[in-house]
Amino acid sequence: MKRCFVVLLSVLLAPASAAAQERTPVPPAGDWTQRVHPIPEVTVVGRRPIKEIGVQQTRFDSVALKENIALSMADVLTFNSSVFVKSYGRATLSTVAFRGTSPSHTQVTWNGMRINSPMLGMTDFSMIPAYFIDDASLLHGTSSVGETGGGLGGAVKLSTRPAEAKGFGLQYIQGIGSFRTFDEFLRLTYGSDRWQFSTRAVYSSSPNDYKYRNRDKKENIYDDDRNIVGQYYPTERNRSGAYRDLHILQEVYCNTGRGDRFGLHAWYIRSDRELPVLTTDYAGDLPFENRQREETFRSVLSWDHLRSSWKVAAKAGYIHTWTAYDYKRDVGNGTMASMTRSRSRINTFYGQAEGEYYIGRRWLFTASFAAHQHLVESADKNIIRQDGNRAVVGYDKGRIELSGSLSAKWRPVERFGMSVVLREEMYGTDPTPLIPALFLDGVLSERGNLTARASVSRNFRFPTLNDLYFLPGGNPDLRKENGWTYDAGLSFAAGKAGSWSLSGSAAWFDSHVDDWIIWLPTTKGFFSPRNLKKVHACGVELQAGLNAALSRAWQLALDGTYSWTSSINEGAPMTPADRSVGKQLPYVPKHSASATGRLSWRTWSLLYKWCWYSRRYTMSSNDQTLTGHLPPYFMNNLSLEKSVSLPWADLSFKGAVNNLFDEEYLSVLARPMPGINFEIFIGITPKWGRRK
Repeated sequence: MKRCFVVLLSVLLAPASAAAQERTPVPPAGDWTQRVHPIPEVTVVGRRPIKEIGVQQTRFDSVALKENIALSMADVLTFNSSVFVKSYGRATLSTVAFRGTSPSHTQVTWNGMRINSPMLGMTDFSMIPAYFIDDASLLHGTSSVGETGGGLGGAVKLSTRPAEAKGFGLQYIQGIGSFRTFDEFLRLTYGSDRWQFSTRAVYSSSPNDYKYRNRDKKENIYDDDRNIVGQYYPTERNRSGAYRDLHILQEVYCNTGRGDRFGLHAWYIRSDRELPVLTTDYAGDLPFENRQREETFRSVLSWDHLRSSWKVAAKAGYIHTWTAYDYKRDVGNGTMASMTRSRSRINTFYGQAEGEYYIGRRWLFTASFAAHQHLVESADKNIIRQDGNRAVVGYDKGRIELSGSLSAKWRPVERFGMSVVLREEMYGTDPTPLIPALFLDGVLSERGNLTARASVSRNFRFPTLNDLYFLPGGNPDLRKENGWTYDAGLSFAAGKAGSWSLSGSAAWFDSHVDDWIIWLPTTKGFFSPRNLKKVHACGVELQAGLNAALSRAWQLALDGTYSWTSSINEGAPMTPADRSVGKQLPYVPKHSASATGRLSWRTWSLLYKWCWYSRRYTMSSNDQTLTGHLPPYFMNNLSLEKSVSLPWADLSFKGAVNNLFDEEYLSVLARPMPGINFEIFIGITPKWGRRK
C-alpha cells in the first residue's frame, strides 16, 4: 500500500495534461527551426463550452498520436490514459478495460460510426494506426450516453479531419526496428480553398521472433551420473509471431463556402498475422500453422449544413469485414492435420441524422438518430461428420440496431450549467426502457478556473451475436445487461503568460451492473454464456499536466494519470464451491498509472514514457497461485528526435528504445512479451509545391 501512495504522490507532483499541451501552437510544416514556443496566456472564462456541460473527457493531442508510425491506438492509450490495455503480445489482439468493465463494455466510434464487432462486441486497438487518427478522446462513464449507448464503461471517439494543406504535399517516413521490423508511412495531400484531398498508407511487417525467458517451464541440469543438480528457466524464441499489416486511408473534403461541408472517408485494412505459441506449449519443434487473416473496408460519407444558430448533419457508412482463422498441426508423421478452419463475413450498413439548435448563449437543443444493420455469417468449416464429410457449423444472422437521443443543455448563469439527455435503443425487436442522463457543472472559483461537475445515467448493453447464436454454446435467452453510473469530479486550469500552465482533474465514479454476461463451462464439454453476475465498480481517476518555458530555447512538458479501480462480483454464488463472490474481476488492475515527460531544446526533443499496472488476477476466485495472478510491472520507453530544415525539404531523425530496463512481464497469462528493443525513424517532407 505504501508503494501505491508513493506512485500517487509522484503522479500528482510531476504531471502533465494533454489538454494543456493542446494550447501550445503547432509550427508550420516548413518551420522546423522554431520547435520551442512561448506558452500562451491561459484565459479563465468561468464557463466551459455549452456542449460539454458536465462531461468528463480525456483528449489526446497530436503529439501523442503522431509520435511515430509504429504506434497503434493501444500504445497511445497505454501511456496517455488510466485505462488498462490488455495485450496478447506484440502485434496481437489489444483490448481496453474501462473503469473495471470488460472490453465489450467500451464503445468505439470512427467518424461517428460504431466499429465494435457485432460478433464479439469489442474492438482490437492494435489494428488502428495512431497515424490514421487526427482527433481522439475518451468519454468516461456517463459521458458516453451523449455519444452512443452500450458504453457501460465509457466510449472512445476517433475521427479524421482535413490536412488544411495548400497545394501539393508529401510526407514519407521509414522505420526500422528490432526483430527485422519495418514500418513505412506515406501521405499525399492536395488542398485549395474548397477542396482537400488526403491519401495515407501504412505498411508494417516483422518476423517478430524475439527471445524471452520462459518462466512457465523449467529445464533440469544433470551431472555426469544423470543426477539432477539444478534447474533453470529456458530462453525461447517467439515462434509463429510474424505479421504483415497494410492500411490505406483516402479522404476527400469539400467546403462549398455557403455553409455546406461534405466529407468522404474510406479505410482499407489487410492483415496477415500468425498467433504466437503459448509459453506452456510443449509440442517442441513439430510444424504447425496458427494464422489469422483479415480484410476490412470502412467508409463514411458525411454532410454538414451550418448556420449561425443551428446545424443539421447526415452520415452514411458501410463496413465489410472478412476474417479467417486456420489452425493446423503435424500429427507426428509429417502430415498436417487441419483442426480449425473458421471463416466469418460481416456487412454493416450505417446511417445517421442529427441536428443542433441554439437559443442565444443559454440553451442548446440536440437530436440524433442512428441505425446500424448487421449481416453476419460465421462458420467453422472443419467439422467432420460421421460419414466422413465436412460439415459447416455456425450461424447466418442479421440484426438492426437503432439508437435515438434528445438533449437539452441550459446555462442560466455564466458559472453554472445543466444538461439532460434521453436515449432510446432497440436491437432487433427488443427495445430498452428510456435511458436518462443528467449532467451538472459549475465554476466554484474563477481563480484557477476551479470547476465541479456531476452526472448520473442509466445504460444498457445487448448481447453480441456470438453470445446469442455461437455454435456450440450460444444462448438466445440472454437478457441485456443494465446498470446505473454516478460521476463527480473537480478540474482546474491556471497559468502565467509566456511562462507556465498547469491543469488537472480528479473524478470519482460508482457503477452497478446487473445481469452481467459470463461464459461458463457446461456438462456437455463446451462453454455457454449466462446472466449471472452483479458487478459493483467504483474508483478514482486523476489527471494533471504542466507546461513550462524554462528559457527561450528550452521547454518542458509533463503529464500523468492515476486510477484506483475496484470491480467486485456481488452476485450470488453459482455453486457451493463458488469463491468468486466479493472478489476483484479477472484482469482488472486495482491501480494503474502513466506519465510522460518531454524536454525540447531548439530542434531536439527528448521523450520519456512510463506506465505501471498492479497485480491482475487470472481467476475469479483471486487465488494467488503461480498461474492465478500476474505480477505488477513497470514499462519505460525513451526516444530522441532531431529535426533539420533544408532549402528543399524538412527532415526528421528519431531513435527509440522500448522496454528500456528490459522488464520481464506478462499482460495476459502465457503470452510472451518482448524485452528491450530499438527503433529508428527517418522522415522527409519535400517543400516543392508548397504555398503559404
